[in-house]
Amino acid sequence: MTQQDWVPTRKPGDRILRIPRVRSWHVPLPPMPRPRTGGASSLVLIYGFLGAILIGTILLMLPISSRTGEFTSFVDALFTSTSAVCVTGLVVVDTADYWSYFGQGVILVLIQLGGFGFMTSATLFLLMFGRRIGLRERLLIRESMGLARLGGLVKLVRRMAIFAISIEIVGAAVFYICLSIDKPGGPTLWKSVFHSVSAFNNAGFDVFGGFRSLSEYQGDVLMLLTTAVLIIVGGISFLFLADLFQVRKFGRLSLDSKIVLLTTLFLLIVGTAVILLTEYTDPDTLGGFSWPQKVLNAFFQSVTARTAGFSTINMANLADYALFFTMLLMYIGGAAGSTAGGIKVNTFGMLAATMWSTMRGRERPVAFGREFNPQQIYRALVVVMLSLGLLALVVLLLTITEGFSFLNVLFEAVSAFGTVGLSAGITPQLSVAGRLIITATMFIGRLGPLTLALSLIQRQHHVSYRYPTDTVRIG
Repeated sequence: MTQQDWVPTRKPGDRILRIPRVRSWHVPLPPMPRPRTGGASSLVLIYGFLGAILIGTILLMLPISSRTGEFTSFVDALFTSTSAVCVTGLVVVDTADYWSYFGQGVILVLIQLGGFGFMTSATLFLLMFGRRIGLRERLLIRESMGLARLGGLVKLVRRMAIFAISIEIVGAAVFYICLSIDKPGGPTLWKSVFHSVSAFNNAGFDVFGGFRSLSEYQGDVLMLLTTAVLIIVGGISFLFLADLFQVRKFGRLSLDSKIVLLTTLFLLIVGTAVILLTEYTDPDTLGGFSWPQKVLNAFFQSVTARTAGFSTINMANLADYALFFTMLLMYIGGAAGSTAGGIKVNTFGMLAATMWSTMRGRERPVAFGREFNPQQIYRALVVVMLSLGLLALVVLLLTITEGFSFLNVLFEAVSAFGTVGLSAGITPQLSVAGRLIITATMFIGRLGPLTLALSLIQRQHHVSYRYPTDTVRIG
């Protein structure tokens, strides 16, 4: 007899055992709060950069920081410290002529701190003192770097630091070879190290004196190309380079890396062509150069206009259209997660691809066989529009406080927002109010896009309903 053949039967008079039903108790629990890492990252970044700027300001005000041994005014020290931490390069006093070696050392440390980013720098300091990196710090690092994963962040920070320092050492060695031909020795070594760190971090500070930047090296191919390579490597982000060297094939790159690569190449080529065409015969810029020197200097200006701030020609002598196009390059900037400023090539490339998809009649924007997340497109539009609004406000204030031409004021404002450092020659002549306005613009330009993106991510929430759609007339 199997188990399937057995059927229980109940006879008359049998008692039935009834088991009472046990009611389940529902204990209401308060909803778990969502982690507010975005807001925390924003505050930590802002306070961290403000703290670094304040410390740098105090150190630069000391008599030991100036060559004359006198106290530096608070506004000038604040302007220089902000420009260094925000890796901008705009200066109201010449770095080599005004600051002592101690002051230049303070500026160099601030540049390196600002280039790494506050969270990366803080993590490196904790690791140096043997401190453990907790979950909160890892969340902050992840949000500040715009990453999705949480694992391997400490290892990534170490690799970024080793890569940056290695590149800076190689750059300093090449610069020493270039500069030691005429004047070997300690001062030349210091110039080489300073220039390498400034170039890699896209800072634009120089210690050649006389507000000349690299104008003395217009024909030095090795000097200019090495500087350009450092600027590009520092402004294209370590994450892109890691992705590129890991897969080594364009088709296997991530969508973000493809956009960064193609947009960067496009801007470099177009920028070189525009500067070469507009300044080809101008005796004050490229007119007196040979053909190879014209191409070299036009390429260098296209590279440095994106965010670095070095120059081989006087920017005030550029034609109006060349100045305007340079402003476009400064506004776009470099790659997200790099030492560069601006709205970033990632943002510009995604919006350009969205526009191209719309013009081709596609319902959803795509690029390289991948669709964009609509939320990212909305955030990119918010960053672009708010940036334009900020620039309009800054230009309005500068036209009230300063007596320069509108084009020069606009150029200065865009350079400060893009943390570029190029100037039409009006920075040292700014009033106290103008210097404070540019100082605030540099700070917002460095932290504004990242802080805004983190804030938008934090505020995003999903809803279970949708409003009725309607149409708005366009055109």
